[in-house]
Amino acid sequence: MTHLFDSVTLRDTELPNRLTVSPMCQYSVEERDGLATPWHHVHLGSRAVGGAGLVIAEATAVEPRGRITPNDLGIWSEEHADALRDTTEFVKSQGSVPGIQLAHAGRKASTSRPWEGHDPLQPDEGGWEVVGPSDDPWPYEDQAAPPTRAMDADDIEDVIASFREAAEHALDAGFEVAEVHGAHGYLLHEFLSPVTNDRDDEYGGSFENRARLIREVTEAVRDVWPAEKPVLVRLSGTDWIDDEESWTVEQSARLADLLHEAGADLIDVSSGGISPASFPDWTGPNYQLALAEHVRENAESDIRVGTVGGVTTPEQGEAIVRNDRADLVIVGREFLRDPYFGLHAAHELGHEDDVEVPAQYRRGFTERL
Repeated sequence: MTHLFDSVTLRDTELPNRLTVSPMCQYSVEERDGLATPWHHVHLGSRAVGGAGLVIAEATAVEPRGRITPNDLGIWSEEHADALRDTTEFVKSQGSVPGIQLAHAGRKASTSRPWEGHDPLQPDEGGWEVVGPSDDPWPYEDQAAPPTRAMDADDIEDVIASFREAAEHALDAGFEVAEVHGAHGYLLHEFLSPVTNDRDDEYGGSFENRARLIREVTEAVRDVWPAEKPVLVRLSGTDWIDDEESWTVEQSARLADLLHEAGADLIDVSSGGISPASFPDWTGPNYQLALAEHVRENAESDIRVGTVGGVTTPEQGEAIVRNDRADLVIVGREFLRDPYFGLHAAHELGHEDDVEVPAQYRRGFTERL
């Protein structure tokens, strides 16, 4: 029976186990140029040391206006690739696989960092004009959004090209896995959801039209990503809005098949984020697992699925894999609390032989592993 620390192969890329570090924004670029810093190197590298099979770098902007904050990581030039190369090499040296999430924030761009209030930034405050499927801004409670412009045909072509070029830079930086960010109310999700997409052109209206941009972006990334390396897509499985005019898990399953045709190998199923009302009523253990299972069971293709959300114990991850409920267990906050969650999980589950404690740390684990 498959367990959490069994390897899994996506295309020709072998992940040493099913435990994945979720892409988590660090908002730690200090020069506002998108270049990785020592913080990113230590953050990603320590999780590789800690036993994760796949370490996915945070939502990394494919162009400057696609950043959530001025302090976001970017991947829109050779200089950005150069700044990440030592990190990917280190992750690989620890037996893990480096991945990167390619992202565009759409109308949720141009804000301050969460610990600075996450407030909208106007152009004269260090922010910028943001773009989306329409000119409806993000509905801040008591502050004006930055200028928000509906994308025209040229903008859409530019964004697709930006994802393509970003994938090329990511490959040059040494990443083995590329993930397209289509969740959490950011640009590609904004086109998918009827909540934010009221266009009447080929990118709006019907399900097929609303899905067109994420399909074209996935195709563009797949076109430059090597055939032996996997492409993932993160989706919000549902908007959590009880309305016929919202994104649903049924649509996510339909989209999974279209994305598989476009070259995606696995759907990373998250949820929510399309509006301030787009949150579940409950966020306990495995609260998004049912969404991942629905996509897996109802997609007609053989696309793989990963689950994220509320995984805090080794036993949860083990049960998900042993019961064949998802192919990857994607962990966020628990890896923030414990960079060595993978090593600790292997010990607790009796899989000590399936992980390698670095020689420098063995004396600290001698009595445990």
